[in-house]
Amino acid sequence: MEYAVEMRRELHKIPEPGYKEFKTQAFILSQIRSYPSDRVSYDTFETGVFVRVKGLTGHKTIGYRADIDGLPIEEATGLDFKSEHPGFMHACGHDVHTGIALGLLKRVVELPVMDDIVFFFQPAEEGPGGAEPMLKSPLFPKYRPDEMYALHVAPEYPVGTIASRPGVLFASAREVHITIYGQSGHAAFPHLTIDTVVAQAALIMQLQTIISRSINPMNCGVITIGKVDAGIRENVIAGRAKLDGTMRALNGDDMEKLELRVREIVRGIESSFGVKIDLHFGNRYYEVVNDKNIVDKFSAFVKMNARYIECDAAMTGEDFGFMLKEIPGMMFWLGIDNPTSGLHQPTLDPDEAAIPFAIDILDHYFREYV
Repeated sequence: MEYAVEMRRELHKIPEPGYKEFKTQAFILSQIRSYPSDRVSYDTFETGVFVRVKGLTGHKTIGYRADIDGLPIEEATGLDFKSEHPGFMHACGHDVHTGIALGLLKRVVELPVMDDIVFFFQPAEEGPGGAEPMLKSPLFPKYRPDEMYALHVAPEYPVGTIASRPGVLFASAREVHITIYGQSGHAAFPHLTIDTVVAQAALIMQLQTIISRSINPMNCGVITIGKVDAGIRENVIAGRAKLDGTMRALNGDDMEKLELRVREIVRGIESSFGVKIDLHFGNRYYEVVNDKNIVDKFSAFVKMNARYIECDAAMTGEDFGFMLKEIPGMMFWLGIDNPTSGLHQPTLDPDEAAIPFAIDILDHYFREYV
């Protein structure tokens, strides 16, 4: 267990963006290569890693996925092992996810289980998405599991708590990137310009009407504009403005409605303000849909050994949904007892007691219950 915590701390020092996890991949490979076992085989994919640990019988293959990328956030934890990469941090807990996977991998190498265990160390979960490319990789059939599992840290739950639910756990998510082009000029002569800041403001307000007026109020959806950029100084009318945001929905039909309405509103803003707009939707992450039979089996096991909560669905986006579209499985929340600092915040500081707890739960479940 000390090994897994050490792995997490070493990974915490080297957060890297999607498909640039070069140090992270090298670190994971160094650990895999240190295991003296002829039961371990592996392949690399981009900056990710596929690993198989042969079981005693190999009648079944169990998949376990850990995401490995970090976020462009300046760390503010003050930890002794804080990020060594300025402007980047494991603010979503992927260092914990990967530390747990490495600890579990070492455990099943040293103490074999009956079934084969396949580990997917996946890049780019935070974007542009690594799960779907891993699925489409020619290597995937070699490692394809019969069941698939993953976890995500949850600051709001105490250590020793696992939360999940059958059906939709996380929402479908899609990035939105909008660039508005007008005509810059002197602030004193607005009639000679096309002001993109005014168009930008109108667009932001109209986008917020989509959820309240275009989506069934019995359903759930979110449109968030998280980043805006325009202008060069106070007395120059901006000839260019940019918005970046995200859309979330709990079902695919509503996601299609969100996309349609964004396109329609963008066209209306172009006509109303005389601007030109480039609209680009980023990769769509599918809903994370947990298999009911697997959740029932896993939750029954957890209830005998720890605290299990059946939680509500969340608007969180996760590209693990791509894997669950192809393979029955589930994702669950793992309590890390950090309620004053949420995910994607620079002060996120998980309680490391969650790491051995998760390894014990998963090891005994894979060993005795699957």
